Amino acid sequence: MIQCEGLVKIFKSSDVEVVALQGLNLTVNQGEMMAIIGNSGSGKSTLLNILGGLDRPTAGTAVVGDWDLLKMTDAQLVEYKRHTVGFIWQNNGRNLLPYLTALENVETPMILGGKRDRAYAMQLLEWVGLKDRMHNKLHQLSGGEQQRVAIAISLSNRPKILLADEPTGSVDSETCDTIMNIFRKMNKELGVTIVIVTHDLTLAGKVDRIVAIRDGLTSTEFVKRNPNLDDEQGLSEAGAPDVHEAFVIIDRAGRLQVPKEYLEALSIDSRATLEFDGERIVITPPR
Repeated sequence: MIQCEGLVKIFKSSDVEVVALQGLNLTVNQGEMMAIIGNSGSGKSTLLNILGGLDRPTAGTAVVGDWDLLKMTDAQLVEYKRHTVGFIWQNNGRNLLPYLTALENVETPMILGGKRDRAYAMQLLEWVGLKDRMHNKLHQLSGGEQQRVAIAISLSNRPKILLADEPTGSVDSETCDTIMNIFRKMNKELGVTIVIVTHDLTLAGKVDRIVAIRDGLTSTEFVKRNPNLDDEQGLSEAGAPDVHEAFVIIDRAGRLQVPKEYLEALSIDSRATLEFDGERIVITPPR
């Protein structure tokens, strides 16, 4: 569903140039539900804005479905944002129109896309647990309810991919669990690919795969594993915890990002000795 290779984004002003993405590589499969994590300034929100058609990449490759994000015209970009991708912001004010009811908010993207479907809008609100609140305006809804309206809005034009930028950043832990359960339900029942950007490791642990971004590059990948998985039945033993196995990401040129704490522990600065013993690659400080 998503294929990024060597993705670069440079922000320029009159006398300042900031490289937000420095040749990032990322692959997301169709129907996957995954998270992107990283510290502030790592480039994760820049990546999400590019995938959402809200910003143009500077160089590299960024393909979502059949769309090449570097080669789209302005008219194609509008079509892409209306029908291929759904977006959820952390700030409800960017998702919702306060003078409309929840139902009218969900119908608005349909109207803009030229295909109003009230029955489907009502179904979406029922799916997110707001069947009895669809005729309420925003001031009559809690923050968590508003965010669930935002999820319904993002799905109103049946997108193939859903992008969520810190979707639980302004809600309590119970509402966070509710929202993540909704994401999982939409992922399984509608087959929509879901990419969540967050700095919350607890939230990231609720998905099957996590990709960490550091300094504008993908650095580490965590894939959920259950050591007690029953291969025949596809079910884990009761109480067996899911764990994420960590992998370092290697790009096509063979480059990888060694975790900073490893380098500091070995007092490695700008150079290292690399050895291959037939089974392992060993990195050591220069002799």
